Amino acid sequence: MSYKILKYDPYLEAFEKDIDLRVQNFLSKKKELVGENGSLLDFANGYEYFGIHRTKSGWVYREWAPAAEKMFFTGDFNDWDVYAHPMQKLENGVFEIKLSGKNALKIGQKVQAIVISNGQTLRRIPTYATRVVQDPQTLNWCAEVDDVLFDDFKWSDGAFKPQKTPYIYECHIGMAGEDYKVSSFDEFTEKTLPRIKKLGYNTIQIMAIMEHPYYGSFGYQVSNFFAPSSRFGRGAELKKLINTAHKMGIAVLLDVVHSHAVKNTNEGLNQFDGTEYQFFHEGARGNHIAWDTKLFNYGKNEVLHFLLSNLKYWMEIFHFDGFRFDGVTSMLYHDHALGSAFTNYDMYFSMNTDTEAVTYLQLANDLIHALNPNAVTVAEDMSGMPGMCVKINEGGIGFDFRLSMGVPDLWIKMIKEYSDENWDMGKLWYELTTRRPFEKNIGYCESHDQALVGDKTIIFRLCDAEMYGAMNKAGQSLIIDRGIALHKMIRLVTSSLAGEGYLNFMGNEFGHPEWIDFPREGNGWSYHYCRRQWSLVENPDLRYRDLNEFDKAMIAFLKKERILSKKAVCRFIHQHDKVMIFTKGKTAFAFNFNPTQSFDGYFVETGEKGQFKAVLSTDEGTFGGFDRVDTKYVYNAEKIEDGRIGFKCYLPSRTAVVFKNLNK
Repeated sequence: MSYKILKYDPYLEAFEKDIDLRVQNFLSKKKELVGENGSLLDFANGYEYFGIHRTKSGWVYREWAPAAEKMFFTGDFNDWDVYAHPMQKLENGVFEIKLSGKNALKIGQKVQAIVISNGQTLRRIPTYATRVVQDPQTLNWCAEVDDVLFDDFKWSDGAFKPQKTPYIYECHIGMAGEDYKVSSFDEFTEKTLPRIKKLGYNTIQIMAIMEHPYYGSFGYQVSNFFAPSSRFGRGAELKKLINTAHKMGIAVLLDVVHSHAVKNTNEGLNQFDGTEYQFFHEGARGNHIAWDTKLFNYGKNEVLHFLLSNLKYWMEIFHFDGFRFDGVTSMLYHDHALGSAFTNYDMYFSMNTDTEAVTYLQLANDLIHALNPNAVTVAEDMSGMPGMCVKINEGGIGFDFRLSMGVPDLWIKMIKEYSDENWDMGKLWYELTTRRPFEKNIGYCESHDQALVGDKTIIFRLCDAEMYGAMNKAGQSLIIDRGIALHKMIRLVTSSLAGEGYLNFMGNEFGHPEWIDFPREGNGWSYHYCRRQWSLVENPDLRYRDLNEFDKAMIAFLKKERILSKKAVCRFIHQHDKVMIFTKGKTAFAFNFNPTQSFDGYFVETGEKGQFKAVLSTDEGTFGGFDRVDTKYVYNAEKIEDGRIGFKCYLPSRTAVVFKNLNK
């Protein structure tokens, strides 16, 4: 069979057998899981069977613990008598206990599973727990009886559909407030969602939702996969947040972590039934040497059942519109791509490729899009695996988008290692526009990782300590002027070229200063750097507001003109002048990165005749610029002697201008 991916990328023809194996592995595993005519929708229902549930006559708790000899259920309901409530062992390693009476369990009661394995008595949190809390005195974690599966929450988002072109506002609930504390779901709904709506973003991507014992892990060391983090509130409050976002026209993606899990035994999945191989690989293969975490065994059907059920749970119970899959590169390769540069195609199709992980990602995408054809899936893959965003039946893995992960690295490298005079315009164009054919990307300037301890945001790299005293509009600073000008230009050129979607991390739209540092022993458990200082952008005397206003105008322009869905055509690049000109549809973009030289009568090639007007300029006074661009003048694009079509205009230094053809 010839797959379309081979036509998309002719270099893959030499790997046709590998592509076929990829598809056949998916088909074979899916058939193994659901049968000849079965559905993953019916297969991924683990949360409806396992865990704690109300019944007509009382309650039932079920658990899969194949290596356990005995299990008991304990908690507030039996005064923590460990052995008072034994569970019955069913087939296939499943244990069950039924409690008669509606009040046998009550919402809010704390419970634990007791596992007897290899002569040991182990205290465990139920694997399908939907609420997990930490005791403030003992700091021990345990499950709470919760009603998130059967509450009477009134959804009003039945008609909502995510937009085809996502403008993503990546956010973290806990650090979304300005107070020195962990913020809540309700506070985010009330205070942050309106900001996002006003800025024009149509999607939010929420980090750190699944419960994690260490706050400073940024949510990337998950312990309880079905429990919204109790730090932020209850499940009903998360439902309210998502329902409110949908009413605002904002889609909600979950930053899902299925690439690894926390190694903790008392809080997480590790050694739940006393063995290391229940959910994870045995030995060295089950441990991530760089992250100090556990690695799932994607070849085990019970693990696939757990993970696929997890995806369906978040979509069905909480109405998430899709997922950003974290750590995909680590999943794809046995060595987790540590130190790999991926310089040739052989590296994608070798003994180092974890084909079981590839199959899981295909199954996940198949399930998600069967649940919601409008769902959005995004892969965090830095390796450039071919076919990541190609349909499964065409030879791909089935994601909708991949992150343009090389772009943030490019910007940090350029700012950090090269003076403005030595920025390479050709390389910039290449890095922003080169990607897998027929695969969609999410472009972004900087990742949240670059704001964590030890690194800096783009604005902080550009301005550094000058931000502490020179962001007042009444003062003057060449460093701040440069930083603000480049901050806007970097955002505009990245958003317009680096993908078919765009992502911004919370606060970076207005140049949030400093870094992110979660409370920890090393900083005295301070929240100073683990919050967002919204008061900076609300202060009309500070220049943060100018950056915020530009971001809002930029997003509005990109959406109105549907820029991200149009093909970019390079019209002119001049390395010495530091000028880049390209067109997209009926718009022409002119970037002058030159730090000192403005150009009068510079030819802007448009590729078509017409009357053009400047519709967006990074130099507008309302955006913290110097108003050197005439936004009222109409330019007449005509053919010149050498055959090019365009017009001459004034291009100020460190300025980007977008011209629109008024005749189309």
